[in-house]
Amino acid sequence: MKNTALTHIHEGLGAKMVPFAGYNMPVQYEGVNVEHETVRNGVGVFDVSHMGEFFITGPNALALIQKVTTNDASTLTVGRAQYSCLPNEDGGIVDDLIVYKMGEEKYLLVVNASNIEKDWNWISSKNDVGATMENASEDYSLLAIQGPKAAEAMQSLTSVNLTEIKYYHFEVADFAGVSDVIVSATGYTGSGGFEIYVKNSDIEQVWNKVFEAGAAYGIKPIGLAARDTLRLEMGFCLYGNDINDTTSPIEAGLGWITKFTKDFTNSEAIKKQKEEGVSRKLVGFELTERGIPRHDYEITDKDGNVIGIVTSGTMAPSLGKGIGLGYVPTAYAAPDSEIYIRIRKNDVAAKVVKLPFYKK
Repeated sequence: MKNTALTHIHEGLGAKMVPFAGYNMPVQYEGVNVEHETVRNGVGVFDVSHMGEFFITGPNALALIQKVTTNDASTLTVGRAQYSCLPNEDGGIVDDLIVYKMGEEKYLLVVNASNIEKDWNWISSKNDVGATMENASEDYSLLAIQGPKAAEAMQSLTSVNLTEIKYYHFEVADFAGVSDVIVSATGYTGSGGFEIYVKNSDIEQVWNKVFEAGAAYGIKPIGLAARDTLRLEMGFCLYGNDINDTTSPIEAGLGWITKFTKDFTNSEAIKKQKEEGVSRKLVGFELTERGIPRHDYEITDKDGNVIGIVTSGTMAPSLGKGIGLGYVPTAYAAPDSEIYIRIRKNDVAAKVVKLPFYKK
């Protein structure tokens, strides 16, 4: 089991630690609901240093990225990022990721922790254009400082105006006494904030200064359990649950990051899906009766026929009701469609809803 550079701090704070993607990670400190509300209403900090970072550089860096990702990275300017995914040859998804344009011939790809080796091998196998690749995953730590008070709470730590960094834009700047920190207006919570990329050797200093600066704003450390409830309220996909090697970007509702202005892996087949339609779709649903949907619960129709599977589910702390994501036949994918979730042999009524579940 790997540790992040901050594991000893989490343990010292009394965090409940669990194995996640090969790392020893904090799942909660005070409790999921308290931590969830801290991020929705104030500011909280996640250690997500288990994520992977690849630098792709050289004259053919863009050509490689264009070939392996669905989104159009040619539209990026320096200081901008985009959400994208790596399609496989069979219509599924190798991983979802964020692509950062660091310079004219320099890109940063941020990938999921559980897929670092898989993604590296996949992208390497497609690199017949001579792009330079560096796996810097072991060198970097990552803090997600999330919530509506994040910019105000962190402003004293940097010379850049945090409120001027637009969503999915970033600056390379001084932060918490460290130079050349990537300060990115991205996150996985839907409540605003920043993701801070810093070398492992500097992360403890940054963590301490973040908590000093945020003390007056009620800043708290937040675990992976609240990260999951926050992202699910926004309807954000989690790799391994809602998307995987067998789910296509079109089925998963990721058509908006799938651009056919270029050729990419399996683009012809995916384009055909977009034009002709798919037989199943990932939908959001909320229970109209009491109950909590969970991963792998069956989705049924009114006659009890199994029509799909829950990919993610929880009791939403901000909404006070059971919500989830799951794949259903296209006939059941329209908002207000009536479906049922089989919870301990009982079929509990639910309806399909438009995402996100949580609206500010």
